Amino acid sequence: MFVISFTVLVTLLSFFSHAFALSYLPLSTSGRDIIDNAKNTVTYAGINWPGHIDAMIPEGLQYQSIEDIVSKIKSVGFNVVRLTFAVEMVDQIIEGGDVSVQTSFVKALGDTDGGLVWKKFQERNPGLGDDITRLGVFDAVAAECEKQGIMIHLDNHISKAKWCCNSQDNNSWFGDREFDADKWRRAWGYMANYTKSWQALASIGMRNELRSPDSNSSLKAKSYNWSDWYTNMKSCAQRIQQANANVVVFFSGFNFDLDLSAVTAQKDLGGGKRFRKEDFLPGKIALELHNYQNSAKDCNAITGGLYRSGWNALNVKNPLVLPVVMTEFGFQQNMATARSPYAQCLKGFFEKERAGWMYWALSGSYYIRSGKKDFDETWALMNHDWSAWRSPDVIESYFVPMIKNTKERKSG
Repeated sequence: MFVISFTVLVTLLSFFSHAFALSYLPLSTSGRDIIDNAKNTVTYAGINWPGHIDAMIPEGLQYQSIEDIVSKIKSVGFNVVRLTFAVEMVDQIIEGGDVSVQTSFVKALGDTDGGLVWKKFQERNPGLGDDITRLGVFDAVAAECEKQGIMIHLDNHISKAKWCCNSQDNNSWFGDREFDADKWRRAWGYMANYTKSWQALASIGMRNELRSPDSNSSLKAKSYNWSDWYTNMKSCAQRIQQANANVVVFFSGFNFDLDLSAVTAQKDLGGGKRFRKEDFLPGKIALELHNYQNSAKDCNAITGGLYRSGWNALNVKNPLVLPVVMTEFGFQQNMATARSPYAQCLKGFFEKERAGWMYWALSGSYYIRSGKKDFDETWALMNHDWSAWRSPDVIESYFVPMIKNTKERKSG
């Protein structure tokens, strides 16, 4: 008689649970919904994990392991991570090869601090090895997300690796001083092909918070318009879809991604040009918007503005119907702000509309932000050393019920 040991059984069960954790991928779209491969509705309930700042490495890994961080994400019920990167990293890989995490920490933080952070990184993540590269860390994050059943939404946040964003940072618009549109498309061609091996990859955000290039008056005058927006976004989306036809590609809008109204109203974008779903692979595009109206007092004003800015695409009677996801919103992590009209209004909106969302941010601290090392992020869900939630009360009273009420896959 064949007898299977307990250890082997546990190993097999673990393997199969991992193998089928994301078996509903790839995703597609149908009308206003994102759907899985069985045509069940999937609503994003996610978190932002930055990896685009100076070191070009996902944050927090000097404090906690990738496994522990992803386990924390999963414990609350989040189903997707918006993982951000900088074009600069891909430029360097294409033009000269990737560099080690140790080299990147030293360059971003200096010999002493970079060396200390690297030592802590090794202690927390011993399985990654001494020669791990920046992109190798992204691979490891994606692998752990796959293992724990968390989807990846890969986002190009900025070209020059640094904190984002303002309208004078030279990264604002196609052709800005640090935003080479050709290199941006090249980077996406590379990343779309490279990340095809990520079993957790579900979707891609082409560019974070496009905005007026206020430090470049000539570019602003000639190019900050919907026509140039569509020319650039269309060509990039098509390049991504040529490399990987499985991912859903997200389009961000104007004015720090607060406005997609011209798109959803099917307005003339210039020269008779209009946004056409037919320009892209069927069922493989969606829209994304942000909202930071933290001081707002009137929920009706907030929701009215949301519909006017592009959320009307969720209405099946709208001229253009597509899924819309709020890929950024955020607030100070305390119960006073969690009870604010802003936070409560968005929570109610997501639940009523069954709309997808991704909170900014997970990162309790940054390796470096705007020149300050070990920067503390008071809006983050994690505390400074990523060991616990910054506000367990906010997690339990705000995020847990909102996740429950928005994320479940519903059969059509």
